[in-house]
Amino acid sequence: MNSSTTPPAGDGLLLCDAADLPERGKAHCFEVLQYGQPASAFALRYEGQAVAYLNRCAHVPTEMDWQEGEFLDGDKQYIICSIHGAVYDPLTGRCVTGMCGRIGLHKIDVQEREGKVYWYPSRDTKPAFED
Repeated sequence: MNSSTTPPAGDGLLLCDAADLPERGKAHCFEVLQYGQPASAFALRYEGQAVAYLNRCAHVPTEMDWQEGEFLDGDKQYIICSIHGAVYDPLTGRCVTGMCGRIGLHKIDVQEREGKVYWYPSRDTKPAFED
């Protein structure tokens, strides 16, 4: 979700400082519960937008980063699965090439405002730890 769209209801949960997401740089990784099961997620900046996805390849459900927080290919153009080589569009999560077919990454709603990035949990994706 970008700042030009209407945010989901509520204020969102603080995810990180906007400065922690350099353009086409290392992602901010965080833990979630996906359908009640522990899972990893990540947020990164691409073309000035903060985007976030579940860290799970659509081809085979495995974590995708090459090293902690490294999701983009060598040219910093696409998100690429380090295990299967499936390639995804960073802004939409849509599968560009690989065995993922028409399935894309599971998008997590985030919004950037006032120098912070906020996450909006959904019915299916919730915080791993609640206060």
